[in-house]
Amino acid sequence: MNATTAAPNRAGRNWRGLDSDTALIYGVLSLVALVSWGLILANGGQINVANTLVRSVALGMVAVGQTLVILGGSLDLSVAYQVSVTAVMASYVMQGNPDRMILGVVVVTTIGLAIGLANGLIITVLGVNPFIATLGMALVLRGVLNSSFDNFAGAVPEQFQVLGYGAIGPVPLAVLLFAAVVAIAWILLRATRFGHHLYAIGGSEETARLSGVRSGRVVIGAHMLCSLTCVMTGLFIVSRLRAGAPWVGPDGNYDLESIAAVVLGGTALIGGRGGVLGTVAGVLILALLDNLFNQLEVNTFLKDVLRGVIIITAVAVYALRTRRGRA
Repeated sequence: MNATTAAPNRAGRNWRGLDSDTALIYGVLSLVALVSWGLILANGGQINVANTLVRSVALGMVAVGQTLVILGGSLDLSVAYQVSVTAVMASYVMQGNPDRMILGVVVVTTIGLAIGLANGLIITVLGVNPFIATLGMALVLRGVLNSSFDNFAGAVPEQFQVLGYGAIGPVPLAVLLFAAVVAIAWILLRATRFGHHLYAIGGSEETARLSGVRSGRVVIGAHMLCSLTCVMTGLFIVSRLRAGAPWVGPDGNYDLESIAAVVLGGTALIGGRGGVLGTVAGVLILALLDNLFNQLEVNTFLKDVLRGVIIITAVAVYALRTRRGRA
């Protein structure tokens, strides 16, 4: 067995071991979900599952992309402004004309992939820390957006709005899109060489490189996939708002919220451990907590405090479990 084959095999063994390592974090997430659900019902509130899932789609798709880059030991703080760029450019190009829908999607997809490629090259070729590289990209995108647009730009045609409001039977199209993104990411991580290499790089980039893994290409690919999920999120948001504005991404706090969902789902910030299913659980937990806080009419600032405490507690329990397992 050569070194290149050995790295994916080791990564595959690491992936199979995740089930036992993350059992506790899933237990904590389930407990939080049950408690939140019970408190909502006890307080006289009702949970509309479909609406809860639709509200989770935007954050969920960004969080799936964020999971990919974090698993590879990287990070992307530019996701919120990438969402804004997609929403603004899609409505600006389409101008409410159904004949321009395909052109709009192609343009924003190209822009998104170019941003992801730039992030990856800055990190891998120039050796810039991912935090600084993507924060700098976020500032660049914010500057371009704010200097070019100060309000809603253009509009998307009514036919495009089916993405945000359409459904197949009782299931919203947006939820099906989110499920497809999760399924593709799950298969990518579990059944492809790219996924195995991503885990290997997150575990130890130097070891992966010595084993023959081309870490630069893998990290660049992860950032481009992350940008692609931002494009899909931006298209979903603009289909619901009917037009894009520079603030739609930052107002959703998709940068920090996506990272919170990833770590809440058991993915290690240093990379190499975790997966998209945990991230989906983290996203749904955040949605349930928001529903619960709204039912209880919790103060906005106290909301942030409570969410922060819950996230820290869940991750701390996971970290303690991992430390004991290594001991």
